[in-house]
Amino acid sequence: MNSQSSSGFSSWVGSDPELGAAAKVAVQESLKIQRDEKVLIVTNPVPDVSAISMALFDAVAAAGGKPTLIYQPVKTQLDFAEEIVIAAFEAQPDVVLSISAEKIGKDRDGIKTPYEWDGVEYDHVFHYQMYGAKTLRSFWSPSVTRDMFVRTVPIDYAELRGRCGRIAAILDKAVSVRVTSAKGTDITVGITGRKTFKDDGNLSSPGAGGNLPAGEAFFSPVVGSAEGVIVFDGSIVSHQRDILIKTPIRATVKGGFITDVSGGEEAKEVLESISLAERNALEFEAAGKLPSGKGETYARNARNIGELGIGLNPKARVSGNMLEDEKAFRTCHFAIGHNYDEDAPALIHLDGLVMEPTIVAIMANGRNVVIEEAGELKV
Repeated sequence: MNSQSSSGFSSWVGSDPELGAAAKVAVQESLKIQRDEKVLIVTNPVPDVSAISMALFDAVAAAGGKPTLIYQPVKTQLDFAEEIVIAAFEAQPDVVLSISAEKIGKDRDGIKTPYEWDGVEYDHVFHYQMYGAKTLRSFWSPSVTRDMFVRTVPIDYAELRGRCGRIAAILDKAVSVRVTSAKGTDITVGITGRKTFKDDGNLSSPGAGGNLPAGEAFFSPVVGSAEGVIVFDGSIVSHQRDILIKTPIRATVKGGFITDVSGGEEAKEVLESISLAERNALEFEAAGKLPSGKGETYARNARNIGELGIGLNPKARVSGNMLEDEKAFRTCHFAIGHNYDEDAPALIHLDGLVMEPTIVAIMANGRNVVIEEAGELKV
């Protein structure tokens, strides 16, 4: 690094115009950073995420914001964030960006003594400030690559907002959703009383959060409502890596929880992640890292169906990187573990793709509304 500008980092960041342009879109069109806003960027010393983070630092500074960049070692789904990262939230940042090779890491104190807002418990200060107190807004990009960022972030956000809005309007009136596929998926989940989240890239207001790349409409099924079979046949996440599936993974779901996982080596790896999350939950409670009585809850929810999402980003493609895969057209994804309504806490959130799905929303009067048919959007 030979030189440093007054507004940001080194001259080599500016020598990557595509990355700089994508960072500018993220900062100005998605986040709409205002002058003097405090922006915390958390990353790892890994080439792609580090370069993206520095480009974002420069873009925030150019927009008049006040960026701070923190590096920590790479964290998996079951690792704790460094204490200094959690401490940075005490400064009440307006915006937090997690540009990580894996995850930002768990909040040791939050898991042990959850934060509470309006009767809802949050086991991470990040979620507490964003979803509870709504003092910050954010995007997080786990496992993002430079190619993905420059290709999938500069898109037509007005078009994406319209697409997400139309689907959310249907889901918010539904009582249940059925998903089927040619490979054998046939599952129904309850949605009554649930909010549909729109990952449409609009992160301009306090309490807004999502991925960049953006592009999905998703919700957390009512806990205990999911019944049927999911056949994951695109990609899936374990606690250690993203997996491009070779042999479909069949998950049987009863009463909202997975009772059986079968398939090839990939299925064994996913089951290992579930089992590890179950064991760790009980061990965390025994070690005082979880409140008394919460270990069993976290362990049980390691098999919960925590999310159903529909991919809606036209530039996304399936390659074995879940951050992008779950945004791709002609896919939907289910998550195993923690949900977004904070009533099924778990140590994992494992997303898995179903390719070419048929997705039908079932209304209170029994009417069916087809959202997607064999991968083709109908709304």
